[in-house]
Parts: sequence; structure tokens; C-alpha cells
Amino acid sequence: MTETSYSLVGDIGGTNARFALVREGEVQPQAIEVLPCSDYDNLDTAVVDYLRRAGVESVGQACLAVASPVQGTQVRMTNNHWRFDIEDVRQQFGWSAFKVINDFTAMALGVPHVPESHLVHVCGGPGDPRRPRLVMGPGTGLGVSGLVPIHNGWVPLMTEGGHVDYAPTDDLEMQVLQILRARFGRVSVERILCGQGLLNLYQAHAEIKGVPAPLDGPEKITAAAVANEDPLARESLRHFCEILGRTAGNGVLTLGSLGGVYLCGGILPRILDFFLESPFRNGFEDKGRMRPLLESTPVYVVTEPYTGLLGAAEALGNPEV
Repeated sequence: MTETSYSLVGDIGGTNARFALVREGEVQPQAIEVLPCSDYDNLDTAVVDYLRRAGVESVGQACLAVASPVQGTQVRMTNNHWRFDIEDVRQQFGWSAFKVINDFTAMALGVPHVPESHLVHVCGGPGDPRRPRLVMGPGTGLGVSGLVPIHNGWVPLMTEGGHVDYAPTDDLEMQVLQILRARFGRVSVERILCGQGLLNLYQAHAEIKGVPAPLDGPEKITAAAVANEDPLARESLRHFCEILGRTAGNGVLTLGSLGGVYLCGGILPRILDFFLESPFRNGFEDKGRMRPLLESTPVYVVTEPYTGLLGAAEALGNPEV
């Protein structure tokens, strides 16, 4: 196998850059390395170091998923100092092709390649494999994408579904909305369904109850809730899961994604047992006359840690991306 029979794939976040090699025509990543972005001046120096670590001098082409908007050929990472021009980098390394895609588009494209051993069934089914799939991921933000089946694969939908309006359904949630609206003005669902959003929700619950909110980070809230050490944290995290269920159910109705819902991101795998016993299912299925539709739609938590790399590999040969 010559070096140019390999392609480079990457999943570049604000903190870490995940790199891997894939063989031509395959999607399974090899020689995975996770490199801190802060250790490198820019993308090119990180790529050079990765290829050295992998023992490969060059590759034929590349696809990177990035946690930032892509405007033309210019990429400015949202949460780190890297800036680069796609065409300049392609020429620098002599690649025949260089694709840069949104990180959640890559996450969606990776979902069909995730093995069943990394899919945890939450509820619903059997679904209809001929219909679209919904991919959602609460993490640093709330990523939302869809996969539409075509004859030989999938077309990913690039959306900003995390920024739809938060829609309260009872008196408690109206109070949450009022508190968050006083802080933020418009309240999108991402103001609740992400790491910082969980802290927002916890603080809102405390204000409604008139009690202190001593925990100051989402990791502390989830740890206290899972360990059953803090009733306020537990109530807030259960409410978080319920709102996620309703939001996912809304997405199914909007997209017609009877092919299933795939929940990605860093939060849910860390609280999996708690999540499976949470009100998520009730929120997801509570759609009145549409309840049978939701009950027949399968929902999974994706526990594969390198779904974004699988998606970047899929994007290399996907003409729809």
C-alpha cells in the first residue's frame, strides 16, 4: 500500500483535534490521534506532526470536520486560534482534494457507519429504514442534522435546529422562560439543551423555588444528580431530559424522520443509566394524536467516540457533500 492510498480525516473542535487515516474506499479510521489544538500554531503544523506520528509522509486527499462556520474557502475556528484557507492548505500538502465540513454534518454522516454495539436503544421502533433519520447532540451547543436516504447513500441536512424557539408546555416551563428571557432576550432551545444550558436550567429551578444554586458547572450538576446527592440537580437534569425528548419529537414530526433518532454528543453517554430512566420517553411520545407515530420511531444514544471521523471518511466519497 503506497502512502497516497491513504486519506487524512479529522474532527477539529475548540480544544482537541482528532486525526486518523483511512484507506481508499473505506471509512474505518486507523492510527487515531487526539492532539491539543493549543499545542500548535495552526492546522498545518498539527497535520505535519500527526503524519509524522502516524509514520506517513503524505496522503492523497483529506476531509476535516470543524466546529465553526465555513465561509467560502476561509475557516476561522470558533473556539480556538486556528485560521486557514482551504485551497492554500490543499496546495501546501499537494492533496488532490480537501473537503472541510461542519462538525455536526460529519456526525450525521457517521451515524450509518456506527456499529450496533455502540447504539443504545432508548425507546420506540421498529421505524422505517426508507425514511429520514434525525441526528441531535447536546454538548457545547445543540447540534441538529438530518439524513435523507437516496439510492446509494445519504444526503446530510445542514441545519441550525438548535436555535429554534424554546416552547414551554406548562406553568413551570413558563416560569423558566420568563427567567431566561430576562437574561437573554430571545430564548432558543439551545439555551437549555447544552452544557451551559443545563446550568441555566438548574439556576432557573433554584430561582423558582427560592433556594440557593451552589453548583456552578454542568459537570458538577450531572455528577450530583447521578449520585443522588442534590435534589435540585436531579430535578433539573430530569427536566433537561424531558425537554430534550419533546424537542426530538418535534424534530421527528418536522422532518418525517421515521427512520429513527440518533442522540450524539458528549453529555448523554456520561449519564446513560440516568437518561434511560428519565422522562425523555414521555416528552418524546407526548404528541397527542401523533403519539402512535412517535411510539413507532426508534431512538438511540450513540456511544461511538469517533462518529465524526467516520462521517469525515464518508464525506470523502459522498458527492452530496
